[in-house]
Amino acid sequence: MSENKKVPKRISQTVLNSLKGGVVPRIGLPYIAVGRKSEIEALLHDVDIISEGGASFRFIVGRYGSGKSFLLQTIRNYVMDRGFIVADADLSPERRLQGTRGQGLATYRELIGNLSTKTKPEGGALTLVLDRWISAVQTEAAKETGLMPGDPALEEVTDRKIYEVTASVSELVHGFEFAKLLSAYYRAYVEADDDRKAKVVRWFRGEYTQKREAREELGVNIIITDDDWYDYLKLFAVFFRLAGYAGMMIMIDELVNLYKIPNTISRQYNYEKMLTMYNDTLQGKARYLGIIMSSTPQALEDKRRGIYSYEALRSRLAEGRFSRPGARDLLAPVIRLEPLTAEEMLVLCEKLADMHAGLYGYERRVTTEDLAGFIRMEYGRIGADQNITPREVIRDFIELLDLLYQNPQMSIADLMESDAFSYTESEAVSNQTETGFAEFTI
Repeated sequence: MSENKKVPKRISQTVLNSLKGGVVPRIGLPYIAVGRKSEIEALLHDVDIISEGGASFRFIVGRYGSGKSFLLQTIRNYVMDRGFIVADADLSPERRLQGTRGQGLATYRELIGNLSTKTKPEGGALTLVLDRWISAVQTEAAKETGLMPGDPALEEVTDRKIYEVTASVSELVHGFEFAKLLSAYYRAYVEADDDRKAKVVRWFRGEYTQKREAREELGVNIIITDDDWYDYLKLFAVFFRLAGYAGMMIMIDELVNLYKIPNTISRQYNYEKMLTMYNDTLQGKARYLGIIMSSTPQALEDKRRGIYSYEALRSRLAEGRFSRPGARDLLAPVIRLEPLTAEEMLVLCEKLADMHAGLYGYERRVTTEDLAGFIRMEYGRIGADQNITPREVIRDFIELLDLLYQNPQMSIADLMESDAFSYTESEAVSNQTETGFAEFTI
């Protein structure tokens, strides 16, 4: 059996359950990653630029179930391993880039709530990052001076190092207040004032809704709003770098929810915000910041409601004359996902078969010939060349493995010959139509 036998059962369970349920697992992706080598390399090139003080903005475009969210999660794991802080959010009717009822601020809150690092990949890492920053500064000051904790001279050196960071941040837009709050958090940390620390974190999370309340509790005259939340992400990116991280990567999924906004003006305001973010990264107004957004082809290309309905974005993002399927420019702002090949799906199914056998403790009975037959059947469906997606194939295959495990007297051939695994053209087309606007995440 292959190396997948070594996959911890907790990870195997999570991966198989997630994939069978049609969602991307947050852990275990390296065990099942196949294909997408070129796309990953292109995005990791961006990561090198970001860590040197640059910025990047990419769109990942593919049909539902084609692997957009899978690629996002894979990149998420890669960049956390490289010392990045990652923030991710799915857009929804309540979370947009811009809104009149706080939908933009809701997206900011989701991003900050999902802040993740290699040591805290599940999110909620803001307090951890702030505490580690202060602790690291104190340790560095003690090493440099040889002074012992509690010595007033050591505190003075630490204060000066903290001030150097806050001074660098204060030069940016809204940076003065941001720096003031960093200093307030540091003082609360030193004085073990957990209540004040919590108030500062609450402000950073965008949870103050009244300026008066922020002024009375923290002594600052502004709060994060629907209009300026993105400016604070740029501040965080610079601060995280100064705090010892490589940079910040923001990942926003489900752009189709902007496409679905019924009001034309509201849609355009959201696309305008997207343009601002895009221009910032290309013009050097953002540093140590990467942004990746994912979209369906229709949500991007529809000239009536999609991103291309906003001419300033269409002119920047539209493909040139020479790109075509099989020869895409992966250095362009838009990365279009090509379908996984049948050979790549075969490799993936082999990995899943090994993982399933390891999880349930049996010797794998599914042979490579069985897998090839399954893949031929899936790709031989009427309309498969247009409609089949990795999600559908994976779900079918895990169901097949579950049934074989529960019915050891049956063979994979018995199951594949049953009605459950036969598709007609009308069923395939109907399935594609019904799921056309469903909110999937793979």
